Amino acid sequence: MLLSLEPRGRQSRLMLWCSPVLAAALTLVCGSLLFVALGHDPLKTLHTLLIAPVSDLYGVSELLVKTLPILLCALGLAVAYRARIWNIGAEGQLLLGALAGSALAVNIIDMQSRWALVLILLTGTLAGAAWAGLTAWLRTHFNANEILTSIMLNYIALNLLLFCVHGPLKDPAGFNFPESAMFSDASRLPLLMEDGRAHIGVYFALLALVAVWVLLQKSFVGFQIKVLGLDKRAAGFVGFREKRLIWLALLISGALAGLAGVCEVTGPIGQLVPQVSPGYGYAAITVAFLGRLNPIGILFSSLLMALLYIGGESAQMTLNLPQAITQLFQGMMLFFLLACDVLILYRPRLNLRWVRRTSTTAVTAGAL
Repeated sequence: MLLSLEPRGRQSRLMLWCSPVLAAALTLVCGSLLFVALGHDPLKTLHTLLIAPVSDLYGVSELLVKTLPILLCALGLAVAYRARIWNIGAEGQLLLGALAGSALAVNIIDMQSRWALVLILLTGTLAGAAWAGLTAWLRTHFNANEILTSIMLNYIALNLLLFCVHGPLKDPAGFNFPESAMFSDASRLPLLMEDGRAHIGVYFALLALVAVWVLLQKSFVGFQIKVLGLDKRAAGFVGFREKRLIWLALLISGALAGLAGVCEVTGPIGQLVPQVSPGYGYAAITVAFLGRLNPIGILFSSLLMALLYIGGESAQMTLNLPQAITQLFQGMMLFFLLACDVLILYRPRLNLRWVRRTSTTAVTAGAL
């Protein structure tokens, strides 16, 4: 008996778009079974996890704050993934953006001009792009696998941030806590509302969404990126420069992740701390695939992922659920998405092979 997968003759585009919805539904079903096993009412727990956090204006504000870094990172990853460049380094690029922006912010605290904020945002964005540029350089010059190099650079970025926050950027008046000094008001992103923490970084995310959509859907460069992802040899035959497209895709991806990081420290946090990101860069990978690498789909999947973050915190405080519940839901969602995609693109086939056994006596007699 042998189970194999064979490609389906015709792929359903509708089913490919329904796959994320089905994956989310299966995640909710399995999550409910998990809550029952933990001794919790599944309906009450799901209400606490998915509805209660956004039941007031402050909750909506928190949802926007959490959505911003995930959306920016996922949009950048979508550009790279369309070209089949598997950038796993959005987390490190986000951390470098936060680190570089903070390094400038603590050195221009006395600067009261709004140009200070512009310089900080630009510094963080360029730092994220430069960190992704290391992956592009290793790929184009040494043919190094971008999956390995980008994920290893994540740990280097994290340790650089920890070194700086415990050393050169540590606040002398911070009672020995590993954190930088608070940024000046001129270096902070203005708030959108008085009763929440949402800030104008939301506008940056929306502009990035429109820009990525135009790039991928309406520009010739976006067409080249798609062709490179579909068939690298065909892209070379028609004169598309592979190395230039790799650099472009990774620089855009890193710049958006760096912007996400610097918006975090200049927005709700207001200083550099070791816990800048609870894993936004890794969550953005799931979001990018859940949104089918389409900017509009990524927007909705980013909102869902942000809801899981704030819902997980709420469930941890009110229901005493483990802290890992958010990561568990992320993992289940990605697993079910991949499983649905496999069943949509391939048809399982069960091959039954019957092996006829002959007795030893019969074989011996035939030989004689």
